[in-house]
Amino acid sequence: MNYFLTGGTGFIGRFLMEKLLARGGTVHVLVREQSQGKLDALRERWGVDDSRVKAVIGDLTSKNLGIDAKTLKALTGKVDHFFHLAAVYDMGADEEAQQATNIEGTRAAVNAAEAMGAKHFHHVSSIAAAGMFKGTFREDMFEEAEKLDHPYLMTKHESEKVVREECKVPFRIYRPGMVIGHSATGEMEKVDGPYYFFKMIQKIRRTLPQWVPTIGIEGGRLNIVPVDFVVNALDHIAHLDGEDGNCFHLVDSDPYKVGEILNIFSEAGHAPKMAMRIDARMFGFIPPFIRQSLKNLPPVKRLTGSVLEDMGIPRSVLSFINYPTRFDARETERVLKGTGIEVPRLPDYAPVIWDFWERHLDPELFKDRTLKGTVDGKVVVITGATSGIGLATAEKLAETGAILVIGARTRETLDKVAASLEEKGGKVHAYQCDFSDMEACDQFVKTVLDNHGHVDVLINNAGRSIRRSLSLAFDRFHDFERTMQLNYFGSVRLIMGFAPSMLERKGGHVVNISSIGVLTNAPRFSAYVASKSALDAFSRCAASEWSDQNVTFTTINMPLVKTPMIAPTKIYDSVPTLSPEEAADMVADAIVYRPKRIATRLGVFAQVLHAVAPKMGEIVMNTGYRMFPDSSPGVGGKVIERPKVSTEQVAFAAVMRGIHW
Repeated sequence: MNYFLTGGTGFIGRFLMEKLLARGGTVHVLVREQSQGKLDALRERWGVDDSRVKAVIGDLTSKNLGIDAKTLKALTGKVDHFFHLAAVYDMGADEEAQQATNIEGTRAAVNAAEAMGAKHFHHVSSIAAAGMFKGTFREDMFEEAEKLDHPYLMTKHESEKVVREECKVPFRIYRPGMVIGHSATGEMEKVDGPYYFFKMIQKIRRTLPQWVPTIGIEGGRLNIVPVDFVVNALDHIAHLDGEDGNCFHLVDSDPYKVGEILNIFSEAGHAPKMAMRIDARMFGFIPPFIRQSLKNLPPVKRLTGSVLEDMGIPRSVLSFINYPTRFDARETERVLKGTGIEVPRLPDYAPVIWDFWERHLDPELFKDRTLKGTVDGKVVVITGATSGIGLATAEKLAETGAILVIGARTRETLDKVAASLEEKGGKVHAYQCDFSDMEACDQFVKTVLDNHGHVDVLINNAGRSIRRSLSLAFDRFHDFERTMQLNYFGSVRLIMGFAPSMLERKGGHVVNISSIGVLTNAPRFSAYVASKSALDAFSRCAASEWSDQNVTFTTINMPLVKTPMIAPTKIYDSVPTLSPEEAADMVADAIVYRPKRIATRLGVFAQVLHAVAPKMGEIVMNTGYRMFPDSSPGVGGKVIERPKVSTEQVAFAAVMRGIHW
């Protein structure tokens, strides 16, 4: 058998070629001059040479596919099956490109098949040819297609029309569903269809534990099929006798709803599942003009665009959430009966689909998400940089090429740290500053701007923590004043000092080292948590004002970290804590990814619990409060006896890992 393929190096095409080669055939593949390397790689993959897989130089949008007369003559009468797979399979492609490739490319393929006297023409169309038909679309239906407003739907319909009306070679038409990766290996070529929602699932997984239920959408039924089913069915049907002129739906006869699909892939990706799914049809009582007016409101459009961009979801994909079409596949089922070729159930192969995406297709893999790539040559300011989290972060940044500006109270310690960082290759500038002194903060800002011109990243790390029950602090109002002075006023003074140049340059990032206590409402830390909460609230307000100026904020609700700040509380020696290096990794993630917030799953859960069941959260925190003693020494020089750490305390702290007690 001799075969000719357009789109042979594409996703479906390469799997189909492998099937055809297994039949002992010779495959002629249309390729552009500059794309022959792809074919060479496929030959090597299959272990065949150019005697089995022959390159035919041409172009899909040219007459007779741009095949020269000599080659066309050599192929005449020798092609048993002509497979036309080449098309734009991209919802985001522009209309002109889709028309040129999908419609005119199909016309050129039809003409070339006739010119070379092919015996059979196989047109791989798509269920998109049905448009947004409401109801069940049969294989013998075509003209009934409706709502072909989207360029992809329209061009797939029109290209099929070209075959039906203009092709003189006996033809067969195949309409695959949404083709995803191989059900055994997960192999896929690009992000498309359901893959657009994988990033959203991944982000939810990073935010919430898998057992936390979420709320989502129900949506219509999406017809998803793995590429191996499509290719196996296509190969089998193409070689049957007496099926010319027929159309075959290569689809799942029992498709899943959007919400079910998201839950299947959420389980595959170890992310929380949507326990409650909202059916958008319940809002059908709202007049269409009102719904459209709401969609067109500038804040709604901007918010929608921002979320979609963040998730990597094309806006056009939203129109398919409530996909209205079901597909009858009785002809396909008839010819495949007894062959064992059938659509596997999505839950059975979703794990390999997810795994391949996360290892090979996740957009994050193709971005420079290294710390060096983010801060090389940038001015990064770290306060409290001579110990704990600040020092660990400075050490990490010293190797990145950043212009590192460090600030702390003690000149001697500052100089030692600066020398150590320079030995690591850091470009370090050390400035002494007591960040609880507002005049000193102003001078620090002036010095930094005078010497460096601007600041790209400000890390507000310098802080003071006080662990003391309120009942022991009635006469210690200064505890609240001094935590607020450093943790809140000092940080805000720096933000307000560096912000004008950030806004002028339309770029800047502020990282605030906050506390998990802000999320858990930690007892004994009212002074500390209140100061950090104030900074969190200020940053949220500032972010709302400067969102369109590319000046961003990240709050890190840091769990308990083993630093000199917690050293006086000896009970912390026996409970789980993060190392400063692990905390510095969280700061690095904040710099690279610029999320609104970084928090542990336990911290996020505590915040959610406080929102939906505040009394329950209060009881949990009070239990921990009563279980752990106050620090020693106590108020007024009175020493509080330090009991040994019990097994119960250690177990409780392990379950509540990272929470301050």
